[in-house]
Amino acid sequence: MVAMSGSNAFVKEMTIRKRISSIFNKREEDFPSLKEYNDYLEEVEDMTFNLIEGIDVDAIESNIAKYQEENADQIIIARARKAEEFAAALNASKGPVQTETTDLGAGLGSQTTGTGLQGQYAPNTLPGAGLLQPRPTGMVPQPLPIGAPSNHPHGYAVEDEEGIKLRAERAARAGGWTVDLSRKRALEEAFKSIWI
Repeated sequence: MVAMSGSNAFVKEMTIRKRISSIFNKREEDFPSLKEYNDYLEEVEDMTFNLIEGIDVDAIESNIAKYQEENADQIIIARARKAEEFAAALNASKGPVQTETTDLGAGLGSQTTGTGLQGQYAPNTLPGAGLLQPRPTGMVPQPLPIGAPSNHPHGYAVEDEEGIKLRAERAARAGGWTVDLSRKRALEEAFKSIWI
């Protein structure tokens, strides 16, 4: 465990919580009853709180080390299960998979990637070279502002001074401001300053 200064309590707490949750990573389905699971969570939270507050740190650290030794297989299995669930969720969010071929240069041949979505990253693999750094597959087209005229080279609306004033007035009215409100306030402040 890295000793942290008290200057940033939030970072210290998040570091400790992350470390503890990576070790004590059992789920409700790992317990025969809800009561046993709740007792487990309470014990973990008590240890976490005591570590954050610096209460009996040596005893807690020894308990953590003992737990890690006794439950190393379960910890690894739970981490693998979490990684598989994350990968499945990531794959589900990507949508349909397409195949594209990219030329990687002289003598390297061609590559087939498992993604067809632009703006995503694909693994950069070469036969016999293993997994390399990911590479971008393309740029996502940028949306145009709503109501943008097509005759402007960049797709942005060019307004004259009257249009800008009208839009500012509409925005102010939408926020509850009116010209009468500012006029009334100016008169009140002027008359109040006379009597001082």
